[in-house]
Amino acid sequence: MREQNWNRDLMEQILTLLQFFQTNGIPFERAAGPEASELLVEHPEMRAAFEMIRFMNEIPGGFMIYRAEGEEEIVYANRGLLRMFRCDCWEQFRALTGGSFRGIVHPEELQAVEENIKKQVYASQFDLDYVGYRIIRSDGTVGWIEDYGHYVRGESVGDFFYVFLGDATERRERQINEQALSDQEQLRRLEVIKGLSINYESILYGELERNRLLPYRLSCRTERQFEEGFHMKELRWYLANYIETWVHPEDRELVREQTSPEYMRRRLAAEETYYLNYRVIYENELQYLQLRVVNVGEPGHVDQIVMGYRRVDEELQREIEQKQMLTDALESANLAIVAKNEFLSNMSHNMRTPLNAIFGFAALAKEKAHDSPSVVKYLERLEASSRQLLSLIDEVLEVTWIGSQDEMAEDECDICLIVRKTCDFQRPQIRDKNLDFTLDCGGVTHRMVRSDKEKLGRLVNYLVDNAVTYTNPGGQVLVTLTEGAARNKGSQTYRLIVSDTGVGMSQEFLDRIFEPFARERNTTLSGVYGMGLGLTIAKYIVDRMGGSIQVDSTEGQGSIFTVTLQLRTEQDAPAAPAVVKPDEVAGLRILLVEDNELNREIETEILQNGGFIVDVAEDGSIAVEKVKNSGPQGYDLVLMDIQMPVMDGWEAARAIRELEDPMLATVPIVALSANALVGDMRRSMESGMDAHLTKPIDVARFMEEVRRTVRRPVPGQGVL
Repeated sequence: MREQNWNRDLMEQILTLLQFFQTNGIPFERAAGPEASELLVEHPEMRAAFEMIRFMNEIPGGFMIYRAEGEEEIVYANRGLLRMFRCDCWEQFRALTGGSFRGIVHPEELQAVEENIKKQVYASQFDLDYVGYRIIRSDGTVGWIEDYGHYVRGESVGDFFYVFLGDATERRERQINEQALSDQEQLRRLEVIKGLSINYESILYGELERNRLLPYRLSCRTERQFEEGFHMKELRWYLANYIETWVHPEDRELVREQTSPEYMRRRLAAEETYYLNYRVIYENELQYLQLRVVNVGEPGHVDQIVMGYRRVDEELQREIEQKQMLTDALESANLAIVAKNEFLSNMSHNMRTPLNAIFGFAALAKEKAHDSPSVVKYLERLEASSRQLLSLIDEVLEVTWIGSQDEMAEDECDICLIVRKTCDFQRPQIRDKNLDFTLDCGGVTHRMVRSDKEKLGRLVNYLVDNAVTYTNPGGQVLVTLTEGAARNKGSQTYRLIVSDTGVGMSQEFLDRIFEPFARERNTTLSGVYGMGLGLTIAKYIVDRMGGSIQVDSTEGQGSIFTVTLQLRTEQDAPAAPAVVKPDEVAGLRILLVEDNELNREIETEILQNGGFIVDVAEDGSIAVEKVKNSGPQGYDLVLMDIQMPVMDGWEAARAIRELEDPMLATVPIVALSANALVGDMRRSMESGMDAHLTKPIDVARFMEEVRRTVRRPVPGQGVL
């Protein structure tokens, strides 16, 4: 190993400065603090020593100075050494070690360590001595230290050791666990450890205004610029010569820019230290170095700096590999998201389109078959089966939404009305099973809340459907909505409890009840048709709303689901939207935009039976032209499919909204599509549509939305 030395005069200055601080009652751990800075005003000759102490407090490794005689008292220890012993302050470190070198070394090794150091010092008073030993940390654990020290005989301050210490615990433990190596391998490894253990191979002190640089420690590279001596050099000359001599050609511009005095002043004015990584070529080997620049001058004035150089080959290589891994993972994730969204959108459309025909023809047949109870009964069963199939499709599609972090809406809604409408949707199944069903919202005072109305309705539906489905005929289902104490102003705590006297669940199954596709054996054998996704989605909705859900169940006796939500409240209920009554629709014109002939036939007949005048368009471009040329009276509503040839529904809606005639551009537009994902609905709103209905058509809800959205006739003036 190349001979390394320190400036003896500087070391004596450091020791003199530490004694000076001790005399003035300043703990050495604050020797580089603001109170110590004031002492330099009277003793400017100690500035270099002062700046060196500040730098030592910044290096990541350990550093200490201790007396060579007597009790070997430690006169200085940096923060890195305290961290190695897991101490928060000097007082804790002194209580642990007695404030001496002897207190640092493990008692079982102290004698051998001190003899080893004496032998090395006797053999050579110029080289660093090396010794490795165990330590006992503040938490009682044992660690390993690598100790590089140098003996200094001072004429005025006495004899001292200054020591660099590195934490070798991980490496030592790895060596112990590995197979025994041969003597030659052990020696070679020791040389590698010695070469890498000292954190900074070069340390330089510079003054920007005076353009000078003083070396404190030199490496095989920096010693060339200083002619292997510790002599003052011009800062700008050194930087230029170092870059041209050592830095890789591709990195020279970067290093030249970030080591210029102008850049240092600008960067260090904003932060106390910064670093840059670059490459050098040494003996035909590419190496990675890190230069750390620290501001050690007066606060608010960047002049005195310390520059430290160290090898970072392994660290930088790991960083490059990790960045590449993250880049690859992000690219793969983005491709997967695009593929998943496209697949779900197509699957939703292709499955819902034929189901629309089933629902539509079933509704029309029921309406015209009053004289045939048997036909009505069969059609009702057909409709029930279709709804069951649609429910399964909705669950499969919605479970894919889990984890997508889709935004939660902030709708103004009546929470009691949402619960009541959801329960009404279950009435046919409740009647078929002759259940004793009770809904109680009497405990709610603040009905108007802000929440995601659609997802809140789905949550209630999944819980009520689960209770109705798994309760035997003649059983009981109770749905209770109550309001608790407010946590903060403007919000209330709501508790939804859904209890039943159904088949119940075992305690073992309750641990995985919210897992996708989870169904217990007793419910499966009961003949209940389902996929076990409803409660998974319900749990996710509750989590996204920041609430909680609890389950209590006894096998054979029933279950109780309790959902607690914190929701923002509204003081005044919103005005109910105006709805055109069935006897007011005569003469109102609707443009139905649908590329599927079968769907056009069904939807046209439903609308005509409702009293509307219906015009049709086969794609979006035809729809835009029809609206544009519809005259001053125009249409009162546009029902727009989404996936169509030539021009899709979203493009058509945007084109209509851009028409010059405000009467035509503001015509109500409702999406009527098999695209049922949340993202599709949001895109419809962004394109200018007023609502988004999904296929298959629920005739009652469909007609209610049409009458709510269509332009109302002006009293006394006929239709618009």
